[in-house]
Amino acid sequence: MRHRAPDLYASLLSWWAHHGRRDVPWRLLPGGRQPGPDDVLPTYPVWVAEVMLQQTRLAVALPFWRRWLDRFPDLASLAAASRQDVLHAWQGLGYYARAQRLHGVATQLAAAKRQLPADRAGLERLSGLGRTTAASIAATVGNSADPILDGNVRRLLARLLAFPAPPRQATALFWTMVELLLNGRRARDFNQALMDLGALVCRPRAPLCRCCPWQRHCHACAKGIQQQLPVRPTPTPIPRFVVGVGVVLDRQGKVLIGQREPDGLLGGLWEFVGGTQEPGETMAATVVRALWQNVGLAVAVGPELLRFDHAYTHRRLSFVVYLCRPVAGDARPVVNQQVVWVWPHDLHRYPFSAAHIRIIQALRERSGQT
Repeated sequence: MRHRAPDLYASLLSWWAHHGRRDVPWRLLPGGRQPGPDDVLPTYPVWVAEVMLQQTRLAVALPFWRRWLDRFPDLASLAAASRQDVLHAWQGLGYYARAQRLHGVATQLAAAKRQLPADRAGLERLSGLGRTTAASIAATVGNSADPILDGNVRRLLARLLAFPAPPRQATALFWTMVELLLNGRRARDFNQALMDLGALVCRPRAPLCRCCPWQRHCHACAKGIQQQLPVRPTPTPIPRFVVGVGVVLDRQGKVLIGQREPDGLLGGLWEFVGGTQEPGETMAATVVRALWQNVGLAVAVGPELLRFDHAYTHRRLSFVVYLCRPVAGDARPVVNQQVVWVWPHDLHRYPFSAAHIRIIQALRERSGQT
């Protein structure tokens, strides 16, 4: 590997100069110019972008990043924002803990009258940043000699070596490889080139080996097993649950929503009240029980509004949603932070998860709204 490193390095950067994603806005100087080796980029836009990219493809993250920078152009504006404003700006991107960590870091730094660090060690001390994300930020901002090892790069190296086990088992080896390949040179360009090669050419499915600058060095390609690599770990069974949800409308036509507690899955987001179906329960009984237990409200279950499946990382949910009307009790926060009655046309003012946005859309379609 050591004797091939110079050729791998040179061929990768040559490929990237012609085929890489060189127009990523947070990696450019004002006016869209490519930064030179001594140029320093602002840390805040890069930090926001890299956190977005932790669980999201670049093409999806880019419009969210632009809107975020319009709304929170710097660390001070993010620190001054409310948690609800931050979650609302993140709505639709998923994995909302990322937004909460961004906001938490901003408020902590503002309270301490400190700025974002630009070095890898300082960045790693911030909430939500591991070695790869911190290294990517540091190299992008200041061209520091910090290599990265994200999922794209792991796949690339696993195929290059024809590694016969899941890539996580080769973490130490792969870090040694990227350090050897980088060798302290042009880290900003090298890291982006590695990610681009993995994302655009050495794809998870149907890799474009004929377009790859590393094809002649690739052991998986030589053996014709690139489609079989990287080896996937034995999957953990994903539990499935059925969730009954009640869209409760009062006599005025207002709808009941609750805000989740700040910690945990989807913390701080708003939702229609519901619960997981228990053995032997009908879906209507699930909705009645959930509303009584969660908000102290007795309801009459009406017609079904919709049903759909929604996947999270570690579980799969099947939602069955009913229109309901209150018959006894006053809604109060038992499980939620707070509960409120709002006009349906004002629901857009509250941050909801993707699953509950589908419910809002179904409610609008039923009432003839667009």
